[in-house]
Amino acid sequence: MSDKPRVLILGGVGFIGRNLVTYLVDNNLVSKICVADKVPPQVAGLSEREKAIFENQDLVTFKQANLARDAKVEEVFNHDGGNYTYVINLAGATKYSQPQEVYQENIIDVARVCALASAQHHVARYIEVSTSQIYNYKNAPTGGWAENGPLAPWTGISIARMAAEQAVQGTRGLNYVIVRPSIVYGPGDILGITPRVVIGAIYKESGEKMELLWSKSLKMNTVHVEDVCRAIWHLTNHGNSGAIYNLSDKNDTDQGKINDVLEEIYGIKTGFLGKAMSSMAKALGMKNLTDTVNDKHLKPWSDLCKNRGIHDTPLTPYLDEELLYKCDLTINGSAIESTGFNYQRPNLTADSIRQVIHDFEQKAVFPHGLI
Repeated sequence: MSDKPRVLILGGVGFIGRNLVTYLVDNNLVSKICVADKVPPQVAGLSEREKAIFENQDLVTFKQANLARDAKVEEVFNHDGGNYTYVINLAGATKYSQPQEVYQENIIDVARVCALASAQHHVARYIEVSTSQIYNYKNAPTGGWAENGPLAPWTGISIARMAAEQAVQGTRGLNYVIVRPSIVYGPGDILGITPRVVIGAIYKESGEKMELLWSKSLKMNTVHVEDVCRAIWHLTNHGNSGAIYNLSDKNDTDQGKINDVLEEIYGIKTGFLGKAMSSMAKALGMKNLTDTVNDKHLKPWSDLCKNRGIHDTPLTPYLDEELLYKCDLTINGSAIESTGFNYQRPNLTADSIRQVIHDFEQKAVFPHGLI
């Protein structure tokens, strides 16, 4: 019998989840992985490599379940013999501006039920993956908010994530660690940086200058999904129980740095509308502003895909209203390094975004020939 741990990954079909499963398998770190998710792998848009890993039932099993339901969670924890060493919670709604009821069931209830089950099954460690959007978006110190920074969640997801953290923290007998990543990017990312990558493709095709709201200095701190996966695994046996760790690279990413990458990839010109014009636009109402921005990009993207033979893609240039607010995300991710962790992807680079695009090209959901 293998002495390697058995791991239960909740929400393991999603963006971070599939990358984590791949990381654990590729590095031969586990004896068994159970992936629990509402979405079956067969319809999740996996890469060919990911499909092969999920189909290896000697190592990876899948259990479809609503993780907000106690009975279903108990089935998950006993699936394939149970006895999981580590439980990693990556489950939850990822779309912005959803009704509070959606976040209650899919984020808060999931964390509460799964943390309790983890305590009852005496798992060695439970990892709750939260978000750095729960920090105050104003007046961050140089280097960004540390883990003891003021909490002032500014999206519906982050409000729910804070409540989920509190549910985990209130679970008796649970050995847990909470991680708060900044914007996660990498192969399979749809909602992080990718909408801006899609917008860049539209301007590559049109030859026009790409101009965005606010200014180049608006903070959008980032972390590569590979480092997120490595950090999650590192924290299964490092860090004190009850500790919280930010995950954020050394790039201090802002809108200007993202635009610099898009200029290098596509050969386009970019700019910003500036504070005065952006403030004027905001005064007209964020919903109207959001509709205007998205209307400008949605049809050109649809036309571009159809002209290249792509009739169905999960990728979109749509930017949600909550993500168009003038809110800085500036995070200090250095505390985890005191536990022996190091960031192997410390900077957002053009090559790292090309890797994302190539992955989508191979899945036939991103037009070829733009880079």
